[in-house]
Amino acid sequence: MFTFAQKKKVPDAAESVPQLTGYMQGFPPSGDKVISARDGSFFQFPALRYSVVHMREFMPTVNVPRGNMMPVTHFEYALDDSIDSVKFQPTGRERHITWRESLDLNYTDGVIILHKGRVVYEQYFAELTPERVHAVMSVTKSFTGLLAAALYAEGRLDPTRLVSDYVPELSSSGFGDATVRQLMDMTTAIKFSEDYNDPTAEIWAFSAAGNPMHTPGDGADGYYDYLKGVKKDGDHGNVFGYRTVNADALGWVLARITGKSVAQLVTEYFWHRMGMEQDAYYQVDALGIPFAGGGLNASLRDLARIGEMIRLGGEWRGERILPSEAIEDIFHGGNPEAFEKSREGKSLKGWSYRDMWWITNNDHRAIMARGVHGQAIYIDPAAQMVIVRLASSNLSSNLLIDPLSLPAYSAVAEYLMKK
Repeated sequence: MFTFAQKKKVPDAAESVPQLTGYMQGFPPSGDKVISARDGSFFQFPALRYSVVHMREFMPTVNVPRGNMMPVTHFEYALDDSIDSVKFQPTGRERHITWRESLDLNYTDGVIILHKGRVVYEQYFAELTPERVHAVMSVTKSFTGLLAAALYAEGRLDPTRLVSDYVPELSSSGFGDATVRQLMDMTTAIKFSEDYNDPTAEIWAFSAAGNPMHTPGDGADGYYDYLKGVKKDGDHGNVFGYRTVNADALGWVLARITGKSVAQLVTEYFWHRMGMEQDAYYQVDALGIPFAGGGLNASLRDLARIGEMIRLGGEWRGERILPSEAIEDIFHGGNPEAFEKSREGKSLKGWSYRDMWWITNNDHRAIMARGVHGQAIYIDPAAQMVIVRLASSNLSSNLLIDPLSLPAYSAVAEYLMKK
């Protein structure tokens, strides 16, 4: 007779909160509760539920200050408790669940919903509070894309030029003969796997290069050094391929055009001008280069301000923050045929990707910024709604989280449109 070990039960949302798991608690914390960037334990579930709100304690960072010249632009509140009871049917499931039930199932740390600019829903869980910032993971890419769209609209960036025209150091890399537009829309053909379940995937070598604690001489030294060694794999422009290195190569292009890092640009375009509540920050490599593909940490409400500014076509409280042409370019959408050929295209039917934003092409013309473990900014123009959800799910891929999230967003939009 064969016996099999039972699969270890994954703690649910209530069981995995840091207040119960005890990670990094005490002075000093006990040995079995210490998590670290040195061995990667800080990014493993359920320790992740602590670290997403404490990234600055694990990795070096550069500040994105709100500044002291602009007063906070406060939201008007019209909280609607009935949203908790909004029901929807998760994709692939028979039973309907409520919005409130979905938050626990997705290990939500914080969520805010704006309707017509007013806060109608706001909740915090686990380690997140209104005063704390949270890692937004690949939502960072959409900020990099916003900056690129802005520079394009301002005439400072030409998407038809080659990446190597702006960054000659990438001439012999897989990016060398790609256009900046192919970089912005992630249709470059490069050898790079983003499979977090594959320990040999290139994403891990890239992450090691960006970790300031890695041993010098052991692989690439910093994000830019890694980018120079990325190989080409096929013809550019044919297939959407979601790869973090595209965002960091784009960040390098933006830095060369402006002489400023993405952290400085985000500060100048947004944090100094929109009355943000909290400073944000970027994780940086050993050379101080911000992680343009996933290093931003920001507060829930400040992310909502960004979402609402985009919904309003680039304006915020009477001031134009981004050229309207930049927002129009995003909503224009990417190449649907290239997206359909991708792995994501099999699940996200009819979607596309433009300026590092996910374009649903649904009836509401909704767009998204998405990050692993459940980060999202969801902008629905038809419903005049913005949802920001920050999370620390045990699942990394949004394709696994989408069945609970996307129908929930649509259900809340339909509810609000009847108000």
